[in-house]
Amino acid sequence: MLDAAASLLRLLPAETAHRATISLTRMTAPHLPAPKLDDPRLAVTVLGISFPNPVGLAAGFDKDAQVPDAMGRLGFGFVECGTVTPRPQAGNPRPRLFRLIQDHAVINRMGFNNTGMAAAAKNLGSRHGPGIVGINIGANKDSTDRIADYVAAFGKLAPLADYATVNVSSPNTPGLRGLQNKNDLTRLLGALTAARKTAIPLLLKIAPDLDGQALDDIAEVVRTSDIEGLIVSNTTIARPALKSAQAGESGGLSGAPLFAPSTEILRQMRRRLGDAVVLVGVGGISSGADAYAKIRAGASLVQLYTALVYQGPGLVTRIKRELAAFLVRDGFARVTDAVGADT
Repeated sequence: MLDAAASLLRLLPAETAHRATISLTRMTAPHLPAPKLDDPRLAVTVLGISFPNPVGLAAGFDKDAQVPDAMGRLGFGFVECGTVTPRPQAGNPRPRLFRLIQDHAVINRMGFNNTGMAAAAKNLGSRHGPGIVGINIGANKDSTDRIADYVAAFGKLAPLADYATVNVSSPNTPGLRGLQNKNDLTRLLGALTAARKTAIPLLLKIAPDLDGQALDDIAEVVRTSDIEGLIVSNTTIARPALKSAQAGESGGLSGAPLFAPSTEILRQMRRRLGDAVVLVGVGGISSGADAYAKIRAGASLVQLYTALVYQGPGLVTRIKRELAAFLVRDGFARVTDAVGADT
């Protein structure tokens, strides 16, 4: 039924369909059955958290933490909400979300549209489900002190989540990616770890459009900071050969064309960091084979979003089933044994 609804929603404009999906999910959430127990081979314990499976929902779908429990019932091992900024933000002018159907991709230039940290905190505080939920935080576009924005959002939201992600890699807020440079990143992560009052894990999400020197710098900062994880990667501003008519739209590209470059950046960061921090692989996952490739490249956890637009929520169960089959084929007793096998 849910996959059929997803097919109908694809007939609507992209952002309208997304809003309708959130509303539909909220209405149907009380009636969704609990997910079946996962294959025990898929269980992962990292970041001090026991994940029933390594397949998570990436940030961007549930920006205001309205439906994390409902999405968990679709079989995700964890759900990441956001990006949330301290103050409400309308985002960039519409249209700002484009399906690239021929490329199984999406371009977005949303611009951190969200209702702000107070609304997100209220939603997180009213949760009733047991699922694992992360919160992705950012800075307001017009902020005069972006580091202070991250600290404010972290202080408000981290106590209500299982982990927090620092998003400095969206291409849709001017100047934001500059926080990935060595000095600013050191200051930002230092301020956040100093503000941390509990043992909540802190992760950093980076862009796929980084050269070797930038990766070296980030690896050095991560190694010397007190953060626990790295999410690789956000959307890309690069434009590989694309077929769809809307390929020329500005913004961040996600989906199938991002799989290869994001996996390569993941592999490079694994080589630089080893198991010093937990790596989360995201970008272009649309099958169990894709998830398995990310894991073999060094990811302990993976995330997806864009593929749901094209394949519907049944994709989550298919990925887990295929992933378990790959583990059996290659003689791995559990998914954690396959982490980094190709690096």
